[in-house]
Amino acid sequence: MIVGHEVIGAGARKVIVLHGWFGDHTIWSPACLFLDRARFAWAFLDYRGYGASRAIAGAHTMREISADAVALADHLGWDRFSVVGHSMGGMAAQRVAVDAGPRVQAVVAVTPVPASGVPFPPDLDRVFAAVVRDDGAARTVIGGSLGQRLSPAVTEYMLQFARRTTTPDAFADYYTAFSKTDFAADAKQVKAPMLVLSGEHDGGVSTGFVTASFPPLYPHAQLEIIPNAGHYPMLETPAYLVTRIEAFIAQYAGA
Repeated sequence: MIVGHEVIGAGARKVIVLHGWFGDHTIWSPACLFLDRARFAWAFLDYRGYGASRAIAGAHTMREISADAVALADHLGWDRFSVVGHSMGGMAAQRVAVDAGPRVQAVVAVTPVPASGVPFPPDLDRVFAAVVRDDGAARTVIGGSLGQRLSPAVTEYMLQFARRTTTPDAFADYYTAFSKTDFAADAKQVKAPMLVLSGEHDGGVSTGFVTASFPPLYPHAQLEIIPNAGHYPMLETPAYLVTRIEAFIAQYAGA
């Protein structure tokens, strides 16, 4: 079974792109305007229960996302590739780097959840769990992740985008997957170069959280802050995000 996907570009540098919890791969659409399609080939996939994979049954786990990403690379004939993941997809990108080993040339984790998961306190865990069906809770989470600094229309866009691009059951399962999965013990297996990008105004996966979480897992990782961005730099600062992703991957993926 090959999950739904969209390939953009036909370059020699191959990249698998993984989306986050709120919505399918089309969250990356603003950033796609700036992709280098001559030097890179980008495969944007939809997890089971999202977008073009909405009707595909699954367990909705990090291991499943990783297996589907590697299967897609095989399907495309990509022996080696880089992987980019946002938020929950950043956690999945780390899982791919563990599972695919030397096939992975570079990892870029964008406002990512670490391999150790997110140990929410009980009250916050209840708020996040309620997001699945409670629009008020969802607005609280989205607004906080954007740093409470943008127009309410942005929060509303993200809410409606999530509601129309995934199923409630899958949405609930993936919350468990990214918040309660812990494969930190496997992180030492990751040898691929890694760039971890945090948003200056991210109130969810904050710069402080990233700084505390990632170096112990990946001492070799390069950490950077994306200026003027919260949790969704592919919407907030797409041109800058693409510039940093491409520059980093180009260092490690052959032309």
